[in-house]
Amino acid sequence: MNIKHVWAVYFSPTGTTKKVVCRLSQSIARGLDASWQEYSFNLPEARQRDLSFGPSDLVILGVPVYAGRVPNQMLPFIRDQIHGVGTLAVPVVLFGNRNFDDGLMELRNVLAVNGFYPIAAGAFVGQHSFSEILGAGRPDDQDMALVYELAEQTIKKVLELKEPPNTPVSVEGQDPIRPYYIPKNSQGEPLKDFLKAKPITDLNKCINCGLCVINCPMGSIDPENISQVVGKCIKCCGCIKGCPTGAKYFDSESFLFHRKDLEDRYGGVRAESRIFL
Repeated sequence: MNIKHVWAVYFSPTGTTKKVVCRLSQSIARGLDASWQEYSFNLPEARQRDLSFGPSDLVILGVPVYAGRVPNQMLPFIRDQIHGVGTLAVPVVLFGNRNFDDGLMELRNVLAVNGFYPIAAGAFVGQHSFSEILGAGRPDDQDMALVYELAEQTIKKVLELKEPPNTPVSVEGQDPIRPYYIPKNSQGEPLKDFLKAKPITDLNKCINCGLCVINCPMGSIDPENISQVVGKCIKCCGCIKGCPTGAKYFDSESFLFHRKDLEDRYGGVRAESRIFL
């Protein structure tokens, strides 16, 4: 197939998904002698427009896995506003050293319904959004080598295709898609206040630079008082990891329990990145 444009389309509040999707798509673009362009839908205004792609495009679409699935606040945009017309695609997810569960299958399925032909896919480990332990330093050199292998195999597949494939690439996951992973306490009961947890601001460290306001994917931080989170918090931790003075943090008991529980269970193992062709 004749691909003229390769797109990196991603949601990446802490930059990890962006790193993988951009490296992958740039490598593919070079191999196909195609132009390259990126589109981040991190911010609310970027999700106000529709994205349409045609048969000469190849779209690498990436998101982090939240609770084992595509982030629920991003799913409507992907489902309702990103469409292809005979467009080849490579779905990519990043996960924080636990599991990508049904996230990759869900993303692949949405793309297939929306006029795309998923021909390859990848699930890569990245440092967990709210942990310094889970997936620390990932994606590392070993992960990135797999990214480049996925690029090479995708290039080969595109060059061999005469027409779009009849079936999407096979990936791991369960269909129908399972519910979102629910954080639980030591008795196995759902943590009641986890979803209500919002970041706190240490005003002794805050320099009022406003980066947290600018970069919040939900537009939830009050620009007049940056210590106030007036809208939804999706626990992406972009404000925390992007704060130049370390002024942002969580103090919610439910949040801290869940983080420690994940670190205790998965911090001592190395989850492996996977590619699907």
